[in-house]
Amino acid sequence: MRAKITRPELRGRRDEREALDRLIRDVRAGHSRVLVLRGEAGAGKTALLDQVAGDATAVTVARAAGVEPETEIAYSALQQLLAPLLGHLDALPEPQRRALGTAFGLTAGDPPEALLVGLAVLGLLAEAAAERPLVCVVDDAQWLDRMSEVILTFVARRLDAESVALVFAARTPGGDRILADLPELRVDGLPEADARALLDSVLPGPVDDRVRDRIVAETRGNPLALLELPRERTAAELAFGFGGPGGAPVAGQVEEDFQRRVAALPADTRTLLAAAAVEPVGDPALLWRAAGRLGVGMDAAAAAEQAGLVEFGALVRFRHPLVRSAAWRAAGPATLRDVHAALAAGTDPGLDPDRHAWHRAHAATGPDEDVALELERSADRALARGGRAAAAAFLERAAELTTDPKHRSALLLAAARARLAAGAADRVPPSRWPVRPTRPGCEPKTTAFADCCSA
Repeated sequence: MRAKITRPELRGRRDEREALDRLIRDVRAGHSRVLVLRGEAGAGKTALLDQVAGDATAVTVARAAGVEPETEIAYSALQQLLAPLLGHLDALPEPQRRALGTAFGLTAGDPPEALLVGLAVLGLLAEAAAERPLVCVVDDAQWLDRMSEVILTFVARRLDAESVALVFAARTPGGDRILADLPELRVDGLPEADARALLDSVLPGPVDDRVRDRIVAETRGNPLALLELPRERTAAELAFGFGGPGGAPVAGQVEEDFQRRVAALPADTRTLLAAAAVEPVGDPALLWRAAGRLGVGMDAAAAAEQAGLVEFGALVRFRHPLVRSAAWRAAGPATLRDVHAALAAGTDPGLDPDRHAWHRAHAATGPDEDVALELERSADRALARGGRAAAAAFLERAAELTTDPKHRSALLLAAARARLAAGAADRVPPSRWPVRPTRPGCEPKTTAFADCCSA
């Protein structure tokens, strides 16, 4: 029997809910609004976004989420968010239509200027909202790829009367500088009374009041910690609280608890969860193709669903982003390589060449010139879309997989140039700069290196 993931009633979030209700009312009235929810992992940001998406009537809802394995793939989050709206693409002016089509790899063309892509996204949202008010919900913004972050920030600062809302959730610490200078709402721990009531709803039995108070204090009212940490613990185990002063951060404790729960699952189920964690889109067809190559049957899903960690339906959905992180980090290097190899084999290189290359790269166990060349082609495509940070990531991994020292130097120099052009000089460790590359070492295999000898 499958255990469906339940979304508990939100407690102690009156101010946050009222702010979101006002936002929806304003959008229905013809105004545009932007709001960034900021708080630690487990504070309830995703639950608030779920409520916005579920309760917003008479509006269109578009959703996306940043995923850590995809932070280096240009426009991946933006494409996920806008995919349902691309039917309005033909209504845009031709330069904007071409820029957005090139950015998403729908058409070939010169690298689009970020300004044109931003204006195209602004126009696309306005066209969609002309039919029906639009609410765009973006979770885990701290994992947005760089170009998606740039464009969404640009758009958020220019919305006016388009009947569009952009609602983001960003984890702190770590996402404090994401979407800077936009209207924000802090999502902190629950008030003590609400935290005690939430804890009482999941405790396995009577617990001494002093122990309950200690647990509430240790979790700082973090709803996810209050819901998840008591699971499968006896009253005796709970008598000593969860950690005590100086212990690990609450989010870390919750993720460690999820890792223990993942570790208790059958081996096939753990492998399936690792594949689901690495595959960012939640595409069940791709996941089951990969599972078949891993020798994992569909019955492996039952244990994960029974544990309430994930749902397998029209989309694969984890209970919480920390479950995805736990499943990913709990898998050993060999398992992750096998998972990436299976996902690469299940991904059509004609339809999705960059994810195909990225999975192959992570599946490689040593130098592989064929994979390196595929990564170089992905770098070219990323540069053609204006994704310099993504191109740098492809080039750096290609350098790790190539056996030619001279070509490796050219790859690293091109990657460093891409990082600098993307405004990420801090992502270029000094030890990775090639020392005075000579012209013979700069013979390019692809256009990514056309200017590598220009300095």
